[in-house]
Amino acid sequence: MSSNVTLILTTVPDLETAQTLAAQVLDARLAACVSQQGTVHSTYHWQGKLESADEIQMLFKTSIARAPELEQFIQKHHPYDTPEILCWQATASAAYGQWVIAETQRPVHV
Repeated sequence: MSSNVTLILTTVPDLETAQTLAAQVLDARLAACVSQQGTVHSTYHWQGKLESADEIQMLFKTSIARAPELEQFIQKHHPYDTPEILCWQATASAAYGQWVIAETQRPVHV
């Protein structure tokens, strides 16, 4: 039996930013895994001009329950004024989906 997970994609300007954002997200248990996809070259319109930049692409794997909070966290901690944040649902294997859900549970304080 499969389960659903949420994937969130963003790009950041450099490796240091990617590593910092990944560590913060994982520490907060907002994602079970963050994959840094490596450098991508982006070309886009920004403020009336054609721009081009090398960026680090990041893919976050999270539970459906934590996805809205993760999106807000990325928005708040991202260095861009208008960051790319793309979200979609994916069907995962049962074991992987259960792992994602378990890893994104809020910490229990006793």
